[in-house]
Parts: sequence; structure tokens; C-alpha cells
Amino acid sequence: MAEKKIKTIGVLTSGGDAPGMNAAIRAVVRHGLARGMNVYGIKRGYTGLMEEDIKEMKASDVSDTIEKGGTVLGTARCKEMRTPEGIARAVEVCHKYGIEGLVVIGGDGSYRGAEKLANEGINVVGVPGTIDLDIACTEYTIGFDTAVNTAMEAIDKVRDTSSSHERCSIIEVMGRNAGYIALWCGIANGAEDVLLPERYDYDEQKLIDNIIDNRRRGKTHHIIINAEGVGHSGSMARRIEAATGMETRATILGYMQRGGSPTCKDRVYASTMGCLAVDLLAAGKTKRVVSYCKGEFCDFDINEALAMKKDIDNYQIEICGSLSHNYYKSEAALKDEEL
Repeated sequence: MAEKKIKTIGVLTSGGDAPGMNAAIRAVVRHGLARGMNVYGIKRGYTGLMEEDIKEMKASDVSDTIEKGGTVLGTARCKEMRTPEGIARAVEVCHKYGIEGLVVIGGDGSYRGAEKLANEGINVVGVPGTIDLDIACTEYTIGFDTAVNTAMEAIDKVRDTSSSHERCSIIEVMGRNAGYIALWCGIANGAEDVLLPERYDYDEQKLIDNIIDNRRRGKTHHIIINAEGVGHSGSMARRIEAATGMETRATILGYMQRGGSPTCKDRVYASTMGCLAVDLLAAGKTKRVVSYCKGEFCDFDINEALAMKKDIDNYQIEICGSLSHNYYKSEAALKDEEL
């Protein structure tokens, strides 16, 4: 028996905003319209869904949005989606507007809400939108490329003034409990030390020893990239300055990493993911998550995706250290010495 053709879909963005979300929204709207669907834009994520902050979208509604950061639909975190009453209300609104399929652009928390809606008969497809790159089922998430380039450029600027004043600079980047932005910037910016929540042992004496050793070798400044999941950059700076005698300043890049015009990669990949989400709904699929793996766009069952675990790349950590001024020895090199 043929699957029932979906006539009406909705799209929302949930959780933290990310550059490239607008490209995904635009793709869902225009690709959906091209496939003969009615498309509703839902403002402020699941909160807007429950409050019926919903608008039928035309192709012109997403004109001149692909180059903009943030999300034109707005976003919010919604505690009510964790309750049976909240889910029931969301389902009720979907039925009221005839929304048979829903594209949810966001992270793991957004997917959990999507999973609950799917259990109640709403066809749902998730699209990974987060600057943190912390969704295990995909090698790419919308916004990471822009955010990491924003952070990289900012760190280059801090390095200039750090070098001029012969300072130690601790630069804190975003990522919640994931260290991907910090690690990539550690390699791209040539940082002397990188602190990752997945690996940091909170031994500040190692940092102090590195700074002192580098100064003896003639290094006049020192860059430490600190991930948000480690945090406490201000107090860390005060302790390091007291221990080394080197002027130390903390810079927290903060929400600037969420904004700005998305890179070409974020525009193209987000557009592709948005179109694939529409195609999956058109094929009658539900409980799916769009992903990018091994050079191809694909999809996973949402329960399988949520069960996956993701860890930082050990080889990238090793090369980050070996390329720094500390000449960190990799595990392979240490094994060679033992032999």
C-alpha cells in the first residue's frame, strides 16, 4: 500500500542559534513548495508551536536570508516539551494546522522533543544545528564552520596584542561540554596550550611550567585556548600571573561566535540538509535525523542517533601538541622511546 502523501509540513529552529540555520529554513520552505507542499514557519521553536505562533510561508518570505546569521524564525528553549502536557499541546496544534510533517533544526535536546512528537504520530525529521559539533551521528553540524572561523580570527587579533605586551592570554571559546572549537582553534591558531573538557586534568602546574620553560627559550607571549566546558578563565588568569610573574589576561569570546554571516560551507551544507529533510518527509519517513558521514549526506533513526557517543579525536590532540611551541611528544613517539 502506498504511503499517504504529506501535503503540509512545518519547520522550526530550537535551542541555541547557529549561523546557517537560515539557509536550512530557506531550503525547507522552497524545496517543500517545489514539491507541492504547504509549508508553515513556526516561530521561537517548540514554544511558538504551543503558542500557535505560526505563519504559512511563501518563497519570498525567505528571500535575502541565506547570508544572515541567527535564525529568522527565532528560537527558544522549551521546558514544557519535557512534560506529557506539553507534548499533547504540541500535537494538538500540529493537528489544528494540518501539519503532518515537521522539520526540527537544532541539537540533541531538540531531537528528544522531536522523538516524543513522532511517538504521537507526527512525522518528524531532525537537522543538526549547533556550533558545538557535539551530535554523535554526524561529522558536520550547521554553524560549526562559521563559529570556528569567527573564533580563529578573534584569537589571531588577541595574539597580536598579547605579543606586543608580552602577555599570557587565556582565550575562552564556546562549545558547552565539547572541545571541538577549542581543538580546531588550537591547531589553526598555533596555541601553546589547549584545554579540552574531554581531556583536561585540571593540573595548572603544567601550564605554569610550560609558560616558564617557554620564557627561558625566549618566547615572549603565550596563548592558552580554554573550552567553555572547562571555564573559569578569569580566576585561572589571576593564578597563573601570580605563579609566573607574567601579565595574564582572560578573553571570553562569548556569543559573537554564534553570529555573523555563515561561511560558504555552512550555507551549502545547511541547504542540502534542509532539502534532504523535505525529501525524507515526502517519502513518508519519520523519526529520522539528517547527517553527514564519510563524505555523504545520509540519515539515521533518531533513537539510534541519540544513543551514539562522540569523543574528541586523539590524533588531532596529538598534532595540536606537537605543532605547538611545547613540542609535545605523541603517544607514538613515547612508545618509540621505550623501544
